[in-house]
Amino acid sequence: MDYFLSEEQIMTRDIARQIAEEKVAPVRRELDEKEEFPWEIMKALAQSDLFSIFIPEEYGGLGKGTLELCIVIEELSKACLGVSTTYAANALGTYPILLFGTDEQKKKYLPDIAAGKRLVAFGLTEANAGSDAAGIQTTAKLEGNEYVLNGTKQWITNGGEAEVYTIIAMTDKNKGARGASAFIVEKGTPGFTFGKKEEKMGIRASSTRELVFEGCRIPKENIIAKEGMGFIVAMKTLDSSRIGVGAQGLGVAQGAFDEALKFSKQRVQFGHPIISFQAVQHMLADMAIEIEAARALIYSVARYIDSRAKDITRESAITKVFATDMAMRVTTNAVQVMGGSGYMKEYPVEKMMRDAKILQIYEGTNQIQRNVIGQALTKKHR
Repeated sequence: MDYFLSEEQIMTRDIARQIAEEKVAPVRRELDEKEEFPWEIMKALAQSDLFSIFIPEEYGGLGKGTLELCIVIEELSKACLGVSTTYAANALGTYPILLFGTDEQKKKYLPDIAAGKRLVAFGLTEANAGSDAAGIQTTAKLEGNEYVLNGTKQWITNGGEAEVYTIIAMTDKNKGARGASAFIVEKGTPGFTFGKKEEKMGIRASSTRELVFEGCRIPKENIIAKEGMGFIVAMKTLDSSRIGVGAQGLGVAQGAFDEALKFSKQRVQFGHPIISFQAVQHMLADMAIEIEAARALIYSVARYIDSRAKDITRESAITKVFATDMAMRVTTNAVQVMGGSGYMKEYPVEKMMRDAKILQIYEGTNQIQRNVIGQALTKKHR
């Protein structure tokens, strides 16, 4: 289908697609097996100005929007979800500064982020605080002109590799969610260290680590917004980033479908390519339907967000749920279409299936997203 992309958007898509095909696809299996962080690919993305897409022009970016970011994420995800997670998580970590940072904070951090010189990570999740963000135990206490951070963040994407971290910590535990605040913490700050690198089922090229704060002192001016705004910063950040997770689902589903379609035309059984059998045709048809529906939804919601819509919570949640549930079905069916071959590491669909599962879990499980959608519907009809 023609989604009426502009010439600039098509150029952005083609650049991302070229990097995915030439730089990512040839090494995705090696990156997965070695759990190797894709620094060389990140450098290629930086050289192509793809880190600067969503950064405003006054801070060294291209000043584009959510749609352009989703297009890049989609193309990278066709080749490797681990690589696209690294790229997308950089945007996730940047959104608190972009949405709520002071002009001084934006001038200090955004130009280097846009240039790909400094990778970013977002620190919200803890052992007892994921979907329940109010359960955060990490604290930030103001002492003179510094905040002192203590606590541990868990399962943080880009952990250990990123140079800049946006962290949610409690400045007043007695206030519950209203006692949370957001901070910028730089790698190398005394008292800030990293736990072990997690071993994961999928997205193994992506780095996932604990962030450990032990008497970590940061300047008072590193607070984002003001005390008590942390929960709002986190929720608005996730509202903006969840559509990117949907774009990841779209991309990995398209990649798996392309592999299954190609295989079905080459694999011969009973004297005919298996695509000639109605059972296989119907599986492929259902996959194509779901992918196209997800793309239409993602592009539409991305344009809605870029129109400066004020409340995007419900739409972001709908997009994430639909596209990522779809991705799990499509990647599973791609393995099924390819049979024994699909189960083997010689073909990329087994990796795509392993990778796709995380999309239903991170940045708010799909069960929590259904709660969010349900609550929005309840409010709307009161």
